[in-house]
Amino acid sequence: MDPKHIAEIRLIIGDSSRVIVNPQIVEQLSRDFYWYSPVLRKQLDGKLGDVVVQPLSAAEIQKLLRYGYANNLPVTARGAGTGNYGQAVPLEGGVVLDLSRMDRIEEIQPEGVAVCQPGVRLGELENEARKAGWELRCYPSTIIKASIGGFLGGGSGGIGTVAHGYLRDFQTVRAIEVVTMEPEPRVILHEGEAVHEILHAWGTNGIITRIWLALTPAVEWSQCVAAFDSFAAAFDFGEKIATGAQWIKRLVTVFEWPIPSFFTPIRKYAPEGKTLIFFMIASSQLAELEAAAQEGGGTITHSAVYPGLNARPLLSDYTWNHTTLWAMRSDEAYTYLQCGFNPDTVREQMRQLRERFGQEFLFHMEFMKNGEGRVIPGAIPVVYYTTEERLNEMIDFCREIGVFVANPHVNNVEGGGRYRADNVQLLAKQRYDPKGLLNPGKMITFHSESATAGAKTK
Repeated sequence: MDPKHIAEIRLIIGDSSRVIVNPQIVEQLSRDFYWYSPVLRKQLDGKLGDVVVQPLSAAEIQKLLRYGYANNLPVTARGAGTGNYGQAVPLEGGVVLDLSRMDRIEEIQPEGVAVCQPGVRLGELENEARKAGWELRCYPSTIIKASIGGFLGGGSGGIGTVAHGYLRDFQTVRAIEVVTMEPEPRVILHEGEAVHEILHAWGTNGIITRIWLALTPAVEWSQCVAAFDSFAAAFDFGEKIATGAQWIKRLVTVFEWPIPSFFTPIRKYAPEGKTLIFFMIASSQLAELEAAAQEGGGTITHSAVYPGLNARPLLSDYTWNHTTLWAMRSDEAYTYLQCGFNPDTVREQMRQLRERFGQEFLFHMEFMKNGEGRVIPGAIPVVYYTTEERLNEMIDFCREIGVFVANPHVNNVEGGGRYRADNVQLLAKQRYDPKGLLNPGKMITFHSESATAGAKTK
């Protein structure tokens, strides 16, 4: 970047401490956890921004984007950098817009809606919501570090999804305010269905500056680990609890052996060779759950009131994509996929995968509610990486037998499997970022010349 741009950006921000050019810090803030994927590791290693800017307000972002538009400077938004897909890695240098200092919870509304800035950490929001009798509907296993803006921009679900669906379902996100990158950047409020223009678009079509997030009444939770002799028995029991309407649950996760052996800090809960189920269950139902598990052939290896985010053990630290991290610590050849199984044929689908790939494909099942309200078996399987060709063979075979795959080994919105078929994200980019300067290269269906002069604006 021409040094004159750095000088001008300092004048725009008015605080040189929030315009960072230190190479080590710029490198650190140009990365996320893309290295979970051996494919993305090769593609994204060494990709860096030129400068990191830490705004404090939407007005500052408007000024910065006005200057960036006039001077054709790429701008890549960054939350807390806990994503796994390279969402926040700048492909063309430029400005990394670190939103971590916009971290104010403005209010918890009486009807259970949190209004906050994008840099708010989800763990902080959970704690504050619980003080008012509410809690998050769903959150990633990175709740302590992850920001709400990053979650909306690049995340999808997690703990709580079994009861409340994905982040994009059931009006969990009530409204989003974004700043556009036009000759005169605007602050635009998206409400209701319009939020889907911005959700999971990786900051390619607007910079999120304020969020209205629906919460759910707080529950006193307990944690429970049940061990089963076989994966089949564990899966059957986990499915029974996940789909049973009478159970108040936040997490139902099934791990086949040897995945539990990777969880070093809680290895004492994992008997050799056993399949484990991790539960977060309403404390009022804990005794009933334990009895049901034992009746179903399971053994309870841990059971306790949920200790809160700042205490351990925290079973969610081993679920969702944290499972992959523990596997990689055991053997760096492990990576993962993101799958959705057909609840009516899931056992046959799993049988075919085991027959085809053996222990290369280890079952880590997460139960989740889909947009139609049905609880289905999803999965973040731990897969053993040998070659990109073998990995693609797994993906192709999954799709061939009817297993949905959101591919975490591609670095664009469309390829990850979360792109909307109605193209609302693309149409929003054409309106709000006509030069394609926001996180360029991450929405591959966008071409700057395709933005029509008559595109409908809000």
